Amino acid sequence: MNGFAKPSNNVWDVVIIGAGISGINSAYRVQTQLPSKSYTILEARGGIGGTWDLFKYPGIRSDSDLHTFGFPWRPWQEQKVIADGASIVKYVRETASMFGIDQHIQYHHKVTSMDWSSDEQSWTLTVLVDDEEKYFHAKFIILSTGYYDYAEPMPATIPGMENFQGTVVHPQFWPEDLDYTGKKMVIIGSGATAVTLLPSLAEKASHVTMLQRSPGYLLSLPNPGGESPPSRFVPRWLAAKLNRLRFLVVPFLFFHFCKAFPGAARKLLRAATSRQLPTTIPHDPHFEPAYNPWEQRMCVCPNGDFYKSLRKGRADIATGTIRSVGAHGITLDSGQELDADIIVTATGLKIQLAGGAKVATDHAPLDPARKFLWQGVMLQDMPNAAFVIGYTNASWTLGADATALLVCRLLKLMERRRASSVVPRLEDPASLEKRSVLNLSSTYVMRALDQMPMAGDKGPWKARDNYFTDLWKAKFGDIQTGLQFYRVST
Repeated sequence: MNGFAKPSNNVWDVVIIGAGISGINSAYRVQTQLPSKSYTILEARGGIGGTWDLFKYPGIRSDSDLHTFGFPWRPWQEQKVIADGASIVKYVRETASMFGIDQHIQYHHKVTSMDWSSDEQSWTLTVLVDDEEKYFHAKFIILSTGYYDYAEPMPATIPGMENFQGTVVHPQFWPEDLDYTGKKMVIIGSGATAVTLLPSLAEKASHVTMLQRSPGYLLSLPNPGGESPPSRFVPRWLAAKLNRLRFLVVPFLFFHFCKAFPGAARKLLRAATSRQLPTTIPHDPHFEPAYNPWEQRMCVCPNGDFYKSLRKGRADIATGTIRSVGAHGITLDSGQELDADIIVTATGLKIQLAGGAKVATDHAPLDPARKFLWQGVMLQDMPNAAFVIGYTNASWTLGADATALLVCRLLKLMERRRASSVVPRLEDPASLEKRSVLNLSSTYVMRALDQMPMAGDKGPWKARDNYFTDLWKAKFGDIQTGLQFYRVST
């Protein structure tokens, strides 16, 4: 392995956009499987870690287990299954340094546009560096930018918010100097961020209410700090592998149980939730979703910390729609009043692909929302480019690694065929039934359907949602159907 090949004539073999967990993983796969390829990572911000370097709200943690969210080639060694944001950033940074990946990162390099040249058989990337435009050239690009807008959250119309005389905070831009000790707080939202915030805020605030328009499922996950069962009997390296296997298989089986037997899954989750609620908070309507388990992403709380906060009386939950926001709180349509000194708008993320960069081929704009995704990775009619999109029903990194492995295998095939470019082509788009790439009915996903590429219902255009199948396809499956290879001298 060298992984330090230099670009030729300022043309990189591979440019990876984004230094989050997906970008670091992509870089490792490129430098180990394609050591003769030059690569660089362009990161818009000033640090490694992506989401985990951006979000600073109290209690930020993963909502997936770290045994599968961590890198398969450098297993998560700590005992806690659900880790806080600082521990994840530390793990990603240490990993990047350990494998020399950090030496390839160029910080404060924001890609604003990318244009493919058929004549040059390469991408020209317009990059903003300290308010100055620079140009990078790449034979292949890997877009590890995640799926949401780092600069702007999903807009939420909350009637009367301008009347509120207290403090309004969005978790994506949490002020470091915000003192909420002894304050009455209302969190608007019911997703993973809201579920994470409530127990953390309740430790210092006088009272915290999570206000949800509609309920979701919330599953308690044991998060012991001591040794896991495998580590008591086998070497640490083997325990890490066994833990990873356990967290690959058990959630996989639970997901498919929920999809196959939704009625039984609802009863099981209802019983588990009811056991943890205080007598002052009824199960209905606060924990009775209108949808079946895993039609939207299921939230988890480590060691049932969310329910513990409810039982302590420092927090509660309200379900309903907002009639108006007044100077000192919120009034619901039911007439219920929620007093607040601070309102936290945990209303979701704004979907965005490619980090907001404009995409063109031969100067003609390319609209991803009008295209299908090949193998969940490459965009129809977009040459030499891969989107890293993880799973919504499992750890994001699992999907990211399946993508990276497929891309490396495809680049090796291009070398053998002496192809200079590869493009997904679809002769008859009308023959496909349109499906969502993210396979969820969450509000922020539904609002962004007109901005997202599409999945189909058959062949290589189907959406991905099964790590075991996708890993097999990445390593051994057909990676030629639906693609056109070109050999152009430049």
